[in-house]
Amino acid sequence: MMLMMSMTSAFADNEENNSVNSTNAYEMNISMHSLGRTLNLNRDQYDFVEDAINAFCADMMSIATTDNADRKAMIRSAVQKNLSYTHGILNKAQFRKYVMLLNATLNNRGLNF
Repeated sequence: MMLMMSMTSAFADNEENNSVNSTNAYEMNISMHSLGRTLNLNRDQYDFVEDAINAFCADMMSIATTDNADRKAMIRSAVQKNLSYTHGILNKAQFRKYVMLLNATLNNRGLNF
C-alpha cells in the first residue's frame, strides 16, 4: 500500500512539473531591443513590431491554458496572425529574418505545428 501511495504521489508530481514546463514553453520573452537591432528597425517599425509581439505573446499565453488537442491549431493561427501584422511593416529582408527567428524560437521550445 505504501509503495502504491508513493508511486501515485510521484506520478502526480511529475504531471504537475510537465504542466509547468509546458506552460513555460508558451511564455515568449522577446527582447524588443535585440530584435530591433537584429532586424535594423526604424522607429516606426519598432513601435508596430512591438505591438505585434505583445499581441503574439498574449495569444501564446492564452494558448498555454487550453486543451492540448486545440493547441496546434491555435499556435498556427497565432503565428499566421503575427506574420500578417509584421509582413506589412517589414521589408523583404527584415521579414525573412523575422520568420527565421520566429521559427527557431518555436522549434527550440518544442512548439512545432
